[in-house]
Amino acid sequence: MRRAARAAGDGSIAPHPLRVLLVADPGVPTERAEAVAEPLAEALSEGGRHTVDVAIETRLILLTPDHALDLATARDLNAQYSEAPITILLTEIPRHERGHPLIAEVFPDEQVGVVSCPTFGALATRRRLTRILAACIQRIELGFKDGSGNPEPHWSRWGYRESERSYALHAHTFFGGPRLVTGMVVANEPWRSLPRLSGVLAAAAAAGAFGIFYNSIWIMADYLPWPRLLAIAALAMVVMVAWLMASNRLWDRPERESLASVVFYYNVSTVITLLVCVLALFAALGALILGGSLVVIDVRYMADILGHPAGFMNYLRIAVLSASMGLIAGALGASFDSDADIRRLTHGQRERLRVQQEDAAKDEAAAAEGAEAAS
Repeated sequence: MRRAARAAGDGSIAPHPLRVLLVADPGVPTERAEAVAEPLAEALSEGGRHTVDVAIETRLILLTPDHALDLATARDLNAQYSEAPITILLTEIPRHERGHPLIAEVFPDEQVGVVSCPTFGALATRRRLTRILAACIQRIELGFKDGSGNPEPHWSRWGYRESERSYALHAHTFFGGPRLVTGMVVANEPWRSLPRLSGVLAAAAAAGAFGIFYNSIWIMADYLPWPRLLAIAALAMVVMVAWLMASNRLWDRPERESLASVVFYYNVSTVITLLVCVLALFAALGALILGGSLVVIDVRYMADILGHPAGFMNYLRIAVLSASMGLIAGALGASFDSDADIRRLTHGQRERLRVQQEDAAKDEAAAAEGAEAAS
């Protein structure tokens, strides 16, 4: 457990220090929690009201079988951590309620708050996350019921739910939907997924290498206009993404109607994540073929084949067409290197893992209770 402490602003020691525990999912949420720990302690200690102690715990936040957050984790940690702190769950789970992305939720009676990282978008700033975390803590500590302290009035708003005695910060759908999708793509970490497609890259490179040695491909690449070459490249990437989705069963279907909106965001983010992966794969493949063609193909020989002077743009055309051919050929055998890679790639797959772990934890607890009863 990592801590960031901040003394009261006037140098005095408050009799009852404010203790905050950030429980963060592994990956992006933990990185963001570590980035905001010091600024959050500073923001909460302004005015000399508190000695602030911010602790960070990295833990996979589980889901119940009906795909609701398991707040029992926060309650257990409250009991373990001294003097009943305020606990904020910082999760990568995208949350959606009544047509609006749900940025944060606060339960003052239980001293628990939940903040969803994907709802901040791809360019979540440390200042914005700090302000929302501070707003959650203030609502737990002071019980704000109005819109005061709204961190982002232009794209979100707080609301108080009398029946549940809780607060919710919703994003406007017009801005919140795209922010949520881009945040989910960042959480999927597509830049780390490319190595998981190493087998696809090898197969595509083998097929694309034919473009270096067969001059009929040189002639075709020289004849086709750039718009058509780029359209062929786009089609090849779409084919690759569709095949990866179908062969690895990455398209999620809602188990019930209430989850339809969230599952829609899952599928959109999965498609964009794969597009980013395949685009990076195409760029790497094109660079390999371009380098190989510059080494192997003599420019004078290419000019003799084409019947006119050749230059760098001819090599680039060959690389684009050959990389497109390689992607289409590689798509036939495209897959991830392991099942673990698939589970880490998309939100839907990772959520199923959370539910399974929740069930396993309950089974272990039941077995332990049975063993104690027997003894």
